[in-house]
Amino acid sequence: MMKLGNRIKELRESQGLLQRHLSAELEIDTPMFSKIERGERKAKREQVLKIAELLKADSKEFLALWLADQILEIVQNEEQAQAALKIILNEFN
Repeated sequence: MMKLGNRIKELRESQGLLQRHLSAELEIDTPMFSKIERGERKAKREQVLKIAELLKADSKEFLALWLADQILEIVQNEEQAQAALKIILNEFN
């Protein structure tokens, strides 16, 4: 399940905004925005930042969710995913 899409939908609905309003601000069509929200299409980094701004959300949170979705897509079916993620985490500590 895509974390960023869920967060976008949650905030959009809580603010009473329609997909078409946000898609117009992003200069994309509504079906494309809907796919981003459902996790069927990846948003570009610039779009993630713009969506965060439009929803008055924390851009750092949105970027973290965006990156997490990308990492998950790569490792989700890998047997050694947890071991690889531990190695990465150790690089940051």
